[in-house]
Parts: sequence; C-alpha cells; structure tokens
Amino acid sequence: MAPPDPLLAASLGAIARDIDSLFDALLPAGATGVLAQAMRHAAIGGGKRLRPLLLTATAAMYGVDRTQALRAGTAIEAIHAYSLVHDDLPCMDDDDLRHGKPTVHKAFGEAMAVLVGDALQAFAFEVIADPATSGDPFVRAELVEVLARGAGAGGMVGGQALDITAEGAALGMREITRLQQLKTGALLGAAVEMGAVMGKVASEGRSHLRGYARDIGLAFQIADDLLDHQGDAAKAGKALRKDAAAGKATFVGLMGAERAREQAQMLVDQAIAQLASHGNEADVLRALARYIVERDH
Repeated sequence: MAPPDPLLAASLGAIARDIDSLFDALLPAGATGVLAQAMRHAAIGGGKRLRPLLLTATAAMYGVDRTQALRAGTAIEAIHAYSLVHDDLPCMDDDDLRHGKPTVHKAFGEAMAVLVGDALQAFAFEVIADPATSGDPFVRAELVEVLARGAGAGGMVGGQALDITAEGAALGMREITRLQQLKTGALLGAAVEMGAVMGKVASEGRSHLRGYARDIGLAFQIADDLLDHQGDAAKAGKALRKDAAAGKATFVGLMGAERAREQAQMLVDQAIAQLASHGNEADVLRALARYIVERDH
C-alpha cells in the first residue's frame, strides 16, 4: 500500500500525539487504583484516531480553536475506546488482542473491563460538558446531544445489537447497510457533525458534511470487511477472519471482494464530491476519504 499523502501523514501523526497527550492529562492517574490503570490501557496508545481527526479537520474548516476541538475529539475517542473494550469481551467478539496489546479483559479481568467501558463513556460527556471545550453553553449542549445520539440505541450501540442478533442470519444488502450505518457510520458521522457544531454551522448548512460522513462510513466498513477477509493480522494488531467463522453477514460475503472494493472506491469518490463547495481547507477530509480504502490495517 502507498503511504498516505504528506498532508494526511502529518495530520495522522499530530492527532495521535495530541489525543494521547490529552488522555494522559485528563484521565485519572494510575495511583488512584486499578480502574484508572485499565482506563489508560484502553485509551492511550494505538488506534488510527480517525474520529478525532474527522472532528478537528471539520472544525478547522470553520476556524475553531484547535485546543478546544481536540477536547471534543478526545471525548469521541473515549466513546470509541469504550465500545472496543466491550466489543472485545468474551460475551461479544471474544478477542485477546487490540492494537497489538492484550485487550482490557485479558489484562485486568472481565468485570473491570465492563467498568472501564462505563467510566470512559461518562468521561466523554464530562469532557464535552466542560466550559474548556466551548465557552458557549448552547454549543456544549448540542455536542452532548450529537455524541449521545451517535453513540446510543439509535447509533453505535443499536448497530452492535443488530450485529449480535443477525449472527447466522441471511442478510441482504439493505440490512447489512443499515446495520453498518449504525454500528460504524453513526460515530464517524457524529465526529464530522461535532466539528461543524463547534464551528457554529447551522443544521441546514451541514447536509453535505452528513453526506460525506455517510459515504466514508460505509466505505470504511467495506474496507474493514476486505481487511478481515484478506488482511495481515500482524499489521492489524488483532485477530482477523473471525466474521465468516462467526456466521456474520458482510459486504464481502454478499458482493465478493472485487465488487466490494469497487463499491468502496465509488463511495469515496462520492464523499469527495460532497466537499466540492470547499477549497483546500477541506484537503485533509479528502485525503482521509482516500486513505480509508487504501489502508492495510
């Protein structure tokens, strides 16, 4: 795979450093006990940090202070981290590795892993409700609403529930698309929307950004299915080829690898077209869309 273009490579490096730094500063210190240690294990180090990059890149287009946008990015990444902790549990996907290190339940036990997820979710809303994230209480309230909607029963958690109940079922394209729009796409969409909220873009002025997020969300999941089907577990830092073994319906299983790859590329092209009204201030978002289908982990 070709490396990401220089702008995106720099952006990915910067967001990884900044989010780790903020987690380090804001999460409880290890001296407060095992829960704090386990939260830090789950949140610091590893991961592509795509959601905070989407949020901060969108916010930057509208002149939002980066320090404040990073706080919101840390909040959405905390939600993502909690979802992975719970997703890895034996009652869910039963994974031993995440980002190349033991999953939280392997390192700290199942009960502690449940509590870590709960605590990270609460931490996320504590961060975005803090005036340090935005001095405007209306912006903070809308950030809370957008993140809660993207993370809850009508978003990420709802998609995960559909995924569990659909195991072994013969799903069609519409059902798989709906499932993934919730499980993966909702939080990616929330990241873009939160960046626009911080930029005080009116709801009616965000439709093209919602379209962009919807397209990259589906492209991301198709790329994930392709990686699970034929990727390198060492690069992924987690077990692969588990979906087929679990009887889960995937885009690759339904369309075949070649057609799935073409569909992902079409969605990326469509996502980039959604940004036609923006100039070079949207270049990170464009590069990120292309990276989603080019990545190898």
